[in-house]
Amino acid sequence: MNHLFVYGSLLSSIPNAMGRRLRAEAVFLWPGRAAGRLYRVSWYPGATKTENPPEVIQGELYRLTSPVNTLAWLDEYEGILPGQNGTAANDDYVRVTKSILRSDGTSVMAWIYYYQRPLPPSAWIPDGIWRG
Repeated sequence: MNHLFVYGSLLSSIPNAMGRRLRAEAVFLWPGRAAGRLYRVSWYPGATKTENPPEVIQGELYRLTSPVNTLAWLDEYEGILPGQNGTAANDDYVRVTKSILRSDGTSVMAWIYYYQRPLPPSAWIPDGIWRG
């Protein structure tokens, strides 16, 4: 798998060193959206899974030029223990594959990081757009 969907601090519109690193190691393909709910965790967001079709997360799709290397530092950035892929009890995020839609209705499978901790309903961002 060499596609990654980002929706928060790694977005091209957010000034962040890790986002700049991602863009140096990947090719931006197009804006997209994924099923889910977006929440404000702190200065960063967390997305959760949902089966409710109108609920979407807006973000960007990238093609990773070196998936193994890039995903290793991204997992660390997202607080995932090495080799765990988000399965350790202390991991805040889990990395999974999900269908990412573009505006013309086509889709591609990509990695996405979903937040695993409980979040208050008041932290929900209904339009699914992270603005920093």
